[in-house]
Amino acid sequence: MITDTIQEWHRLVKEKDAAGLDKILSENVVFHSPVVHTPQAGKPITKLYLTAALHVLNNDTFKYLREVISGQNAVLEFQTVIDGISINGVDMITWGEDGRITDFKVMIRPLKAINLVHKMMGEMLEKNKK
Repeated sequence: MITDTIQEWHRLVKEKDAAGLDKILSENVVFHSPVVHTPQAGKPITKLYLTAALHVLNNDTFKYLREVISGQNAVLEFQTVIDGISINGVDMITWGEDGRITDFKVMIRPLKAINLVHKMMGEMLEKNKK
């Protein structure tokens, strides 16, 4: 059982610990990508997307700016810079009684950032599938 989901999430992000996603994700987790129009259901596909995001978004400029936590829901605002483009977004996270994440939604702005992230995530996902 995970006692503090958001604290564990911050640790995973800080350490870029993709393997740690196995512990924190529910088997039936649903991932909502800012660039894919349908929700992605299940731990394997969610882990694939989050692993790619850890590599694409989580660079030396990545930082969480603020967070709002209510019950088993959190909204974490982040900022990063990739190829000179300032990216602002939020991670919306819901978890169950056992502390495992059941729903993960990412929203990003501006449009230029979405297009860049779409391209880079696509490349990373293709690389990780091989």
